[in-house]
Amino acid sequence: MTKRTILLLAGDGIGPETVEEVKKIIAWMNEALGAGFELDEGLVGGAAYDAHGAAISEEDMAKAMAADAVLFGAVGGPKWDDVPYEARPEAGLLRLRKDMELFANLRPAICYPALAASSSLKQEVVEGLDILIVRELTGGVYFGEPKEVIDLGNGQKRAIDTQIYDTFEIERISSVAFELARTRSNKVCSMEKRNVMKSGVLWNEVVSQTHAADYQDVELTHMLADAGGMQLVRWPKQFDVIVTDNLFGDMLSDVAAMLTGSLGMLPSASLGAHDPKTGKRKAMYEPVHGSAPDIAGTGAANPIAMIASFAMCLRYSFNMTKEADMIEAAIAAALDSGLRTDDIMAEDCVRVSTIEMGDAILAELGKSAA
Repeated sequence: MTKRTILLLAGDGIGPETVEEVKKIIAWMNEALGAGFELDEGLVGGAAYDAHGAAISEEDMAKAMAADAVLFGAVGGPKWDDVPYEARPEAGLLRLRKDMELFANLRPAICYPALAASSSLKQEVVEGLDILIVRELTGGVYFGEPKEVIDLGNGQKRAIDTQIYDTFEIERISSVAFELARTRSNKVCSMEKRNVMKSGVLWNEVVSQTHAADYQDVELTHMLADAGGMQLVRWPKQFDVIVTDNLFGDMLSDVAAMLTGSLGMLPSASLGAHDPKTGKRKAMYEPVHGSAPDIAGTGAANPIAMIASFAMCLRYSFNMTKEADMIEAAIAAALDSGLRTDDIMAEDCVRVSTIEMGDAILAELGKSAA
């Protein structure tokens, strides 16, 4: 039996609740399909700070580096608002991305047919939506130096964040976008702010050069990131793959999430480069919704983004395309049956808890396997 190792970092807020639903699916896959998953668990975020005084321990960081894939829940909450900046819950997530060299963040925005009416936009604008945002994840303003707050005296301070990109960083993320576009509708839109940012000028130049050198079969367009945000809510179906930097990708992917009806619907994958010797690559999968501390423990969390993130894990880390398709079809079937968590509740539907939605998706999986 093939051994497949997964590290679970459930984190804070609703993270543990949604990860529990994925654990049930993994257990079913091991029993029914002989999938051979071996699970380990660790702490991250506020939970890790409470236990170790750091947003992730060295032991759990080592586990992440050794695992075939990491499933990540969510971090943060008001409980940790006053911890030192370097130990804030989000620092654990940033360290995982940086140390694992997870430079490519894939954020699909798919509008399931049953949820077309749940979007805040008109149904015809989002029905059939299927776009993919490819976000550079280890460079840009989140990691650039200097990054500091300087006391200028007289009650004045100056905050500095630095946007930095090198050619190779832009080449590798744009190559990922072009490769993925070839498996979809063969269109890439690159978004930056070349009109006011030097990093945007370089981004535009390098993406264009990479396209000309290796990917002329893919249609490439360019758009200023602010215009891109506007176009995402005007007519999102004009896009196939969007490639952009760390900061703009963070914002644009959250805009895209709401097109689908709820942040609770959006999964993501963060991928590193292929190891030339083993062919494997480090990877982490997480929902986009965050820790949602206001609903933690109430049973109201939507587990679909976490379950869909596991489907991405099957697809990109384990080449289990059939099984990934099964999970995505099970999600669609549960929604088609009228089940809804609070965030996607609609008229004439049935309100269910986190556990009930997870159980319904698992039941649909069982039907498909039978």
